[in-house]
Amino acid sequence: MACFAAMMLVSMLSARAEPLVPEKDELKLGFIKLTDMAPLAIAKELGFFEEEGLYVTLEPQANWKVLLDRVISGELDGAHMLAGQPIAATIGFGTKAEIVTPFSMDLNGNAVTVSNDVWAMMKPSIPVADGKPAHPIKADALKPVVDKFRGDGKTFNMGMVFPVSTHNYELRYWLAAGKIHPGLYSSNDVSGQIKADVLLSVTPPPQMPATLEAGTIHGYCVGEPWNQAAVFKGIGVPIVTDYEIWKNNPEKVFGITKAFAEKNPKTTLALTKALIRAAMWLDENNNANRMKAVEILSKSEYVGADAKVIANSMTGTFEYEKGDKRAVPDFNVFFRHFATYPYYSDAVWYLTQMRRWGQIPEGKPDDWYATVAKSVYRPEIYLQAAKLLVAEGKAKEADFPWTADGYRAPTAEFIDGITYDGRKPNAYIDALPIGLKGQQKVDGSEVVGG
Repeated sequence: MACFAAMMLVSMLSARAEPLVPEKDELKLGFIKLTDMAPLAIAKELGFFEEEGLYVTLEPQANWKVLLDRVISGELDGAHMLAGQPIAATIGFGTKAEIVTPFSMDLNGNAVTVSNDVWAMMKPSIPVADGKPAHPIKADALKPVVDKFRGDGKTFNMGMVFPVSTHNYELRYWLAAGKIHPGLYSSNDVSGQIKADVLLSVTPPPQMPATLEAGTIHGYCVGEPWNQAAVFKGIGVPIVTDYEIWKNNPEKVFGITKAFAEKNPKTTLALTKALIRAAMWLDENNNANRMKAVEILSKSEYVGADAKVIANSMTGTFEYEKGDKRAVPDFNVFFRHFATYPYYSDAVWYLTQMRRWGQIPEGKPDDWYATVAKSVYRPEIYLQAAKLLVAEGKAKEADFPWTADGYRAPTAEFIDGITYDGRKPNAYIDALPIGLKGQQKVDGSEVVGG
């Protein structure tokens, strides 16, 4: 069987590439003003879309809900999406729709920021190394602050960008690892604040710094450049990156409707090819192109933030407390570590967190998780696009996981050291100390069942 697979691979890679003629060549794609929309901007600015026969308009969207709704309605042909959006839509949490992804846009790229006042309250609980706070900073250091707020009859409020965002799940993961309950969802209460020690609410990414400065929230989890913006404005301190919460975690995806993919298979391949090329360019030669990317992203039609703010994280460094700039070469990864391959196990992780916090109200068998993941993440489309790039001499054969079965190897590279195996979602959920497990569900304000 292995020999047959190897023969097929050789045949696939040596096949003469047939020119793609996209069924639809004029496209409008959506994005949110974050640095991880970079593959879209680079594919347009460097002509990769056009070289694949596509004439693309990129359009910023007001928020994640508007973006998803416009993809579903067909006003947008595709978009830079939160990884949880296609999954949640498929299982019917929020808007019900069949969305697929042939391309994962990046790894890492987020952080948790707190206000200056909260940081001052946390510092006595944070170990020091070489005169600076020792990283990673765990939520254990935030717990005394939250307990004081609660003891004083005050709520501790934090912002995240959307109920099914990576940011929501990463922030919840970090808080729970420090024994701070981030709250549960139920079929009748989608606030996510049932039994919560900290109240999490939605704030659009570009509004995070201003909302923090106004005191409406005491901290937030968001992508760049909105953590570094807090540093530059002197209003907050990023305390932990998602790379520290889960090393090389998956972030955004490129989403299209299943109907679009089926109606326009060549267009879908052309889009995927252009995006792979953009991701390769962003990471090639040890990030040598990142300053050029920063220049492009700082344009008003893309992220529209100061180039210095974008460069603070995009070029392999990250600034925590003002003046505490550290090397974090993998803070933004666009192609290394097979970043663009849409792994089923990434989708399964999001599903485990949806179940953990009650967005999936009842327990599901392991095979349900696998089935949902395979209906949304489409590595076969990705590898077909990669095959064409290799045949055209635009990519190297070694850059792609041809023999992957869609699952990453189990990993314990989380801030709490708990092992995640995408093939065993229920065992993973049961190992997490806070959250729903087994057949538990939320009834009113209580957790019931076993």
